[in-house]
Amino acid sequence: MSKTSIKTTVEWHDINWRKLERKVYKLQKRIYQSSQRGDVKATRRLQKTLMKSWSARALAVRRVTQDNCGKKTAGVDGIKALTPKQRLALINQLKLGSKVSPTRRVWIPKPGTEEKRPLGIPTMKDRALQALVKLALEPEWEARFEPNSYGFRAGRSCHDAIEAIFNEIRYKPKFVLDADISKCVRRDS
Repeated sequence: MSKTSIKTTVEWHDINWRKLERKVYKLQKRIYQSSQRGDVKATRRLQKTLMKSWSARALAVRRVTQDNCGKKTAGVDGIKALTPKQRLALINQLKLGSKVSPTRRVWIPKPGTEEKRPLGIPTMKDRALQALVKLALEPEWEARFEPNSYGFRAGRSCHDAIEAIFNEIRYKPKFVLDADISKCVRRDS
């Protein structure tokens, strides 16, 4: 019996998620290390291995269909929730290079104004594919980022930035510049 036929007979509730997370983490760690070394060829090879692995695809589907806050939000296809059998089928459908479905356009209000802004909601399959690609790309870029950047990074928060600032200014007084330049940028629309 081949590996794929064994995997498809697995029930969704019987999957050992810790084991899958460990496998994916080990691959991500290798991607991070190869990116730090500057070995682009090894990084790409490991990323392809990660995206083809059943473990990473299963984790991506789980994050989108169970863990995510927007798990009950339907895309253009109208599917709000998946059964365990459908989730297992989705794992096998995740392949990079497949045609992307259009997004559902929803207009949400901007805070403090009467204006509304557009929000595109992808289908479950596209969200799972995005989560899979994120699993592969994130470790590569984490290795390349500056150590003192805190905005929109996994495992970093405002408290980490405040702690870094405190550690820098605690022994010797320094200037701290806090600027909001969003109003300086001219937008023609």
